[in-house]
Amino acid sequence: MCLWLVVAGKLGDRSFYDSSKEGADRLAKDLGVQVKTIECNNVDHTQQIRNAADAAEIVVLVGWEFYDVETVAPEYPDVHFIWVDNATSAPVANVLNITYAQNEGSFLAGYIAAKMSQTGVVGAVGGEDTDTINDFIVGYTQGAQYANSSIQVETVYANTYDDPAVGKECALTLHEKKADVVFQIASKTGDGVFQAAQEKGFYAIGVDSDQKYIADDVIICSMMKQVGNSIYEAVSDYISGDTSKWGTTWVADMATGFIGIGYGEAGATQQVPDSLKSEVEELAKKIVSGEIQVETTR
Repeated sequence: MCLWLVVAGKLGDRSFYDSSKEGADRLAKDLGVQVKTIECNNVDHTQQIRNAADAAEIVVLVGWEFYDVETVAPEYPDVHFIWVDNATSAPVANVLNITYAQNEGSFLAGYIAAKMSQTGVVGAVGGEDTDTINDFIVGYTQGAQYANSSIQVETVYANTYDDPAVGKECALTLHEKKADVVFQIASKTGDGVFQAAQEKGFYAIGVDSDQKYIADDVIICSMMKQVGNSIYEAVSDYISGDTSKWGTTWVADMATGFIGIGYGEAGATQQVPDSLKSEVEELAKKIVSGEIQVETTR
């Protein structure tokens, strides 16, 4: 079976796009799937959907930018599409939409940020002002305020996902406003947040993948949105004959294990105390049970 992975930007972000590639690579290793990759570099998204569909049995589209799948997919009824991080306006029979409850994980990240802050100000650097990014931010803000009702949450939008220099500038702007914990929600641009944190001595929070290994001296945790694992599960089900998810929107959330907090691998420097980690575990249970309702933009 041939699978084409099409990413809206480019690989190398060590978070969102790279997580999707890791899931595809595991499908190749474990199940013998033939994987090819297209990096759109933020252009020609619709044409690249067609390029992939002309050659693949399954096309995985990673990024909100592939909204034309809604009209393109019916042209290829024998191809199964997976659209990661957004959903068609109405069900399309051969499209599986995967969205994520990033607001839930961001609630926990905000709680940690507020508890770890010494200044009473925490921040977030968003890739752009969109519903998806703001879904992180509303959860982050709610979680921070749950921990400390007087916390101040500052946000800056980088308007790019591929420029660490801009991310660094954004983080420094937040630090000037006294933010001492900054959540990066900007893909590769977020690398600049980590650089600023190391230079100025404040804390950072990673996104999508467990990013602590990048700078474990300042990255206290990461909000994990396990894109690769969700792709792996969907394609594995397809190979086993289960296509029931197609024509639907699957919300990968905390209850299903795709959203959570990562603190790095064994041996990584830990800033978050065990007592706070225990509090976070209890909050996660309350979110799963519905006792805590996390705000969302979706």
